[in-house]
Amino acid sequence: MLLLVTDTSGKNGFVGLARGVEGDLTKVELIEEVPLAGGTFSAQLVPQIAALLEKHGFRKTDIGGFIVVSGPGSFTGLRVGLAAIKALAEVWQKPIASVSLLEVIALASGKDGEVLAALDGGRGEVYAGEYDVAGDFAHCRSEHLIARSDFLSTTRAGQISTPDATLALMARDAGLSVFSFPAVSAEMIARLGWKKLQRGQAVSAEQLEANYMRRSDAEIFAKPVSSSSGSTE
Repeated sequence: MLLLVTDTSGKNGFVGLARGVEGDLTKVELIEEVPLAGGTFSAQLVPQIAALLEKHGFRKTDIGGFIVVSGPGSFTGLRVGLAAIKALAEVWQKPIASVSLLEVIALASGKDGEVLAALDGGRGEVYAGEYDVAGDFAHCRSEHLIARSDFLSTTRAGQISTPDATLALMARDAGLSVFSFPAVSAEMIARLGWKKLQRGQAVSAEQLEANYMRRSDAEIFAKPVSSSSGSTE
């Protein structure tokens, strides 16, 4: 099955094509990924999808499913990326696998049991997800945004998985078991998304939702509305 894979959750993102082997949960071939520069996702995403399909001799009707990172991450980036996938999936009537970066990170540890997946959230904060991992399946117990200084004190998980070197060092200094790696790759995202599609865990365009975790800047910095009516009468 031909898969379209996208991630617009961070400062930069990507769009890619992958091929999943029917009946094999782990067999995914990443055909090509194209980077997307932050701040221009809305202008790049659809043209890059069209260019990728043309380059590899595919038609839009060849796409069998979508794999999209639904968070956590940038409010604007996720909104733009998910809106595009929603529209394409609705028009082409194809299933969507919604992937959390924290779930990818938890599974990357290769450890069974309670795993805390951690990702730099910027602004002195951490995206943290507590997962129960068993083989290639991860059950989410909670995902939240917490202060960097507090992320270890809010979990009972003895294993930490993170692509962030600073968070990994903090966890090691606290005596915890740590699995660290350079970055979440397009192949890792595609592999998890393919498993979800094979397991019947797809969502429709209407069901696809972003997991921002953090409110938008407009909400954070909005001035409170005065309770006074301001009437001079």
